[in-house]
Amino acid sequence: MTKKLFIFFFLLSTLFVFGQINSINGNLEKDPFFDQKQEGKDEPVKVKIIHADLTQKRQDLFDGNTFMTGNVHLEHKGSTLKADTVIFYSEANFAKAIGNTQLQTSDGNLITAGEIQYDGNSQRGIARKNVVLTDPKQTIKTDILYYDRIPNTAYFNTGGTIYNGSNTIRTKTATYNITSRVVDVTGNVNIDNSQYQVQGTKIKQNQNTNTAEFYGPTTIINKSNPSNSVYTEKGHYKMNSKEVFLSKNSRIYYNGKTLKGDAMYYNQNTGFGTAKGNVLLDDPRENRFVRGSYGEIFENKDSAMITGKPYAVKIFKNDSLFFSAERIIAYQKADSSRMKKSFLKAYHKARMFKSNAQARADSLSFNETDGELHLIRKPIFWTGERQVTGDVIKAYLNTQNESIDSLKVIGNALAISKVDSINLKDEFNQVKGKQMIANYKNNNIHLIKVTENAQAINYVESQNAKTKNMDRLGISLSSCGEIEALFEEQKLHIVACNIGANTDIYPMSKIAPEKRKFPEFNWNTKDRPRKWKDIFLDSPENVEIIYETDTTLYDQAENKRKKEEEKKNANKIKRVKK
Repeated sequence: MTKKLFIFFFLLSTLFVFGQINSINGNLEKDPFFDQKQEGKDEPVKVKIIHADLTQKRQDLFDGNTFMTGNVHLEHKGSTLKADTVIFYSEANFAKAIGNTQLQTSDGNLITAGEIQYDGNSQRGIARKNVVLTDPKQTIKTDILYYDRIPNTAYFNTGGTIYNGSNTIRTKTATYNITSRVVDVTGNVNIDNSQYQVQGTKIKQNQNTNTAEFYGPTTIINKSNPSNSVYTEKGHYKMNSKEVFLSKNSRIYYNGKTLKGDAMYYNQNTGFGTAKGNVLLDDPRENRFVRGSYGEIFENKDSAMITGKPYAVKIFKNDSLFFSAERIIAYQKADSSRMKKSFLKAYHKARMFKSNAQARADSLSFNETDGELHLIRKPIFWTGERQVTGDVIKAYLNTQNESIDSLKVIGNALAISKVDSINLKDEFNQVKGKQMIANYKNNNIHLIKVTENAQAINYVESQNAKTKNMDRLGISLSSCGEIEALFEEQKLHIVACNIGANTDIYPMSKIAPEKRKFPEFNWNTKDRPRKWKDIFLDSPENVEIIYETDTTLYDQAENKRKKEEEKKNANKIKRVKK
């Protein structure tokens, strides 16, 4: 019984071996890969047969070339080829191996496959069927692998995966330099690790340094937050430190925002990034973007800083709000109810332009969510033919209808309004005090309430009953603890003057020109931005408007008074000493 079983298994194994042999094309038809031009080629060395359980030469098989079965072992220049079956073409120095094939290279790399062809003259090999290349750094799996010992490279173009313990690369085409441990992958490349996914078209990865070079459209996606990603068409990626250096058509997507620039850097661990040259920070949710020549982002703090002649544009439906300064910071912060709000801060030489309002200050802060604008240090705020100054100005904008609701001025508040915007007369209505609240109507100051040492200078007119024209009565000087004043068209009406009220109306002939303005009067037409591009200038240097001071009535009255005084003095009896 035992003898019969032995014969049965012997015949079965023999049939299996010959089945393998018959699956091999006996004629030597080499792949064009073996005949490609080769540099640095050595003198050919014969492939050595180390061992085979069975070695045969038959004229009716494989043109009389040697074929071996069972634990076949070949050696060539320090590399070994093992397989179940091998046909060796001695004259061509060429081997075809099938079944459990293993090619162990002289530097310790191992290729396993269903079939391997090896050319001893060119020192090239082709592995097919479930190919696996293993070296100390990584494992490559594919269906067909081309191996060249002289440059020590492995190549595939039928799709494959490369795994190095932390990253998995999936790509259609790859060239692996075994000496330098650099992988050059092209065609729908996908690199996966536990935190990030890299998608690109052409990537070189160095397995020694664990770095990647990008030479085409490439995206790095944060797996925990896929909306946060990096895009570039040329860059360098340090995969250990998670640092990305970008140099062509690059952008960083974070927290719903986009940062662009000519040269960029981003650290995925810290969330810190920089951009240089043609910097753009876009926030679609706020309908706002910031431009400059240098930028920094802090993803974890949800903040960014832009310098290098920066400016910000807040886009409304029918208008836009422009800001500029030496430095602009955009950030988000939760309020007491944990609702996130967006802010802009502009430091040093801050300027603002809107079609119906303009401002200048050393610095400004804008709460985009609530529409609250703070102007700090020497602020000036213009609307129409009215100007407001003070130590600090807080403007409240209605972001729905794009209008200004009100102003709050803290410290040295002064509001000035041209009496008649058409003529060039040096006539201005003025209200001042320590604190001021100005309510707006149709984007112009309508009602003002001034507290603490409130004072007003306003030109008073009355309608002539006969001509229906407005006649000038004079100038009113008011001093109160609190003043409420109404601006209507170009006129100022004192609605209320409370707490120690004192109001006097002087005819034009009785009030000197220097009494018609407060000492703090500072009507500024030279520095006011008239178009949005004026925000880039220290001053637009507008032509200073020269107003005409009309002192005719006062001068006539003064001349008359002086003549009367001279006459009076002349009529006095002169006393002579005896």
